[in-house]
Amino acid sequence: MNIRIGQGYDVHAFGDGDHVVLGGVRVPHDRGVLAHSDGDVVIHALCDAMLGALALGDIGTHFPPSDPQWKDADSRAFLRHCDGLLRARGWRVGNADVTVVCERPKVGPHAAAMRAVLAEDLGVGLDAVSVKATTTERLGFTGRGEGIAAIAVCLLVDA
Repeated sequence: MNIRIGQGYDVHAFGDGDHVVLGGVRVPHDRGVLAHSDGDVVIHALCDAMLGALALGDIGTHFPPSDPQWKDADSRAFLRHCDGLLRARGWRVGNADVTVVCERPKVGPHAAAMRAVLAEDLGVGLDAVSVKATTTERLGFTGRGEGIAAIAVCLLVDA
C-alpha cells in the first residue's frame, strides 16, 4: 500500500461578527474572523494537509485571496476541490485529524457535527475524521482571544 502524509496550519484573527465557521459548521461566537473567504481554519488547515501530502502547493495557490471569486466563499467548496485533486491522481484520504487552537468558542459541543461534514465532503467514514480542540493556557494570540488557529494532519492512501 502506498501512503502519503501531509500537515497543515491556518490562522485567522477575530473581527466583528456573531459566529465563526469551523469544519463547515456555523458556531455562535461573540466575534467573527477576518478573512477573504468564510475563514474556516479547520477546512483551510485540512486542505493544506491534503495538498501538501501530494506536493500540490497550498490553499493560497489554488484559491488566492487576491481573486474576487473567493470573496466570502464557502470553504467546503475548497475541501471538495482538494478531494477531487487527490482522487484524480489515484489517492483518497485514509484519515484526517484536526486540532482547533483557541480559548473560545468552545469546540467540543460542535465537534461531532464538524466530523460529519468533513467525512461527507471527503467521502469517508465518520471514524476516519477526528476534530478536537486545545487552548494555549491563555498564552499567545489565541490565549489573548485575538484569533483562532487549526492544525491538521492527514494520511492519503491508494484510491
